[in-house]
Amino acid sequence: MTLSRRFVMLVVAGITVLILMSSLYTISEIEQVIITQFGRPVGPPRTTSGLELKVPFIQEVNRIEKRILEWDGNPSDMPTKDKLYISVDLFARWRITDPLQYFLRLRDERSAQSRLDDILGSETRNAVAKHKLIEIIRTTKDRVPVQDTSLGDTNNVVGALVPIQKGRKQIEEEIFTAAAPKIKVFGVELLDIRFKRINYNLSVRPKIYDRMISERRQIAERFRSEGNGEAARIIGNRGRDLNKIQSEAYRRVEEIRGEADATATGIYAQAYNQSPESVKFYEFTRTMEMYKSIIAANTTLILSTESDLFKFLKGMTP
Repeated sequence: MTLSRRFVMLVVAGITVLILMSSLYTISEIEQVIITQFGRPVGPPRTTSGLELKVPFIQEVNRIEKRILEWDGNPSDMPTKDKLYISVDLFARWRITDPLQYFLRLRDERSAQSRLDDILGSETRNAVAKHKLIEIIRTTKDRVPVQDTSLGDTNNVVGALVPIQKGRKQIEEEIFTAAAPKIKVFGVELLDIRFKRINYNLSVRPKIYDRMISERRQIAERFRSEGNGEAARIIGNRGRDLNKIQSEAYRRVEEIRGEADATATGIYAQAYNQSPESVKFYEFTRTMEMYKSIIAANTTLILSTESDLFKFLKGMTP
């Protein structure tokens, strides 16, 4: 075999291998394929994994994801029904159910993400504008907060929430219901959508925080005033109870003292009333004790000579 013939055989083999490589392609379990010829789809989408054939060099393989895909929107500022500007951050899950329609209208995932930004952002803005902030934040409308009624104020309960008609979950369902048909025309199925984060707009955050601080201070002042009132009531009850105890103790002391004086008087009367001499002696001793209590070093007394107090001084012999 001559060298030129070998060269021709090698060229033919190379061209054959190149044609085979251009004709054969594989489809994995996580993808589906659209075959295009000169930019136009040819035949139905191929969704079964395995080895497939195509026309070499003319037809092109366009691979489309079969798995569930993620959409993560950028935070967007939007107003609520009660005129509060909030920053809303969403995320969603979607998948391609009609690859031919998806390829004809969107071509690639980048275009699909851009279309999802437009549709989901618009429906979210509409839903947020129709509801108050408390309805968007609350998980469900049936959640009941713990209420503190220990202070007896049932009309102004600390911790009471504003009554609402819907919860965040129902608003998410409204966005899903409105957006799913608009997305379906692109061969895409919307599986789920959720609020990832809701925050106040940067321009209104200081005012909101100031209002929150003011409300907390009002509640603190209310607790403080009620505490002061309770303290005053306790102090008043304590003073009343103390005065009652002191008055009862004083009354009892006087009763005991009166009983003791009566007993002592009885004993004295029994001791000194045995004879006329003992009676005179009692009068003398009591008078002397009286002198001791009423006469001091610089005491001046003006007494009648007929006074019972003066009779013992008058009858003294020098």
